[in-house]
Amino acid sequence: MPDSALDKKDFILLSLLQQDCTLSLQALADAVHLTTTPCWKRLKRLEDEGYIRGRVALLDADKLALSLTAFMLIKTQQHSSSWYQQFVEVVKAMPEVMGCYRMAGEYDYLLRVQVADMKTYDAFYKRLVNGVPGLLDVTSSFAMEEIKYTTALPLS
Repeated sequence: MPDSALDKKDFILLSLLQQDCTLSLQALADAVHLTTTPCWKRLKRLEDEGYIRGRVALLDADKLALSLTAFMLIKTQQHSSSWYQQFVEVVKAMPEVMGCYRMAGEYDYLLRVQVADMKTYDAFYKRLVNGVPGLLDVTSSFAMEEIKYTTALPLS
């Protein structure tokens, strides 16, 4: 267990919410053998302490005509805090960026980008490289098939 402050009931609640955040308070309480009030207090504590960051609906990218997933590997020679802040601001403002990671190794950053098609990706690419000075190398790979995708953390 990652944190001793959490007990088995907390982990069960977190696991259930990862699978379906629309479960009723009664269903959650029943699953952990509590009444609704103590269950609600646990959920509130988990939210207040940041274990639960949000509750969302997962959408189908293909049905929404956003079927191209690109992974961008970025190298830069810029490592100042002001450059980093600018890079972060630009990336956070781009809704196509689904994930951004600062990396160890050959590349400095990894972006997961979701767009409609190659033409849309090209426009995104141009906005990114023109919006952030000092990008040394930008390499893109494109997903041909999604084999596994989950937002559920491995709690057990």
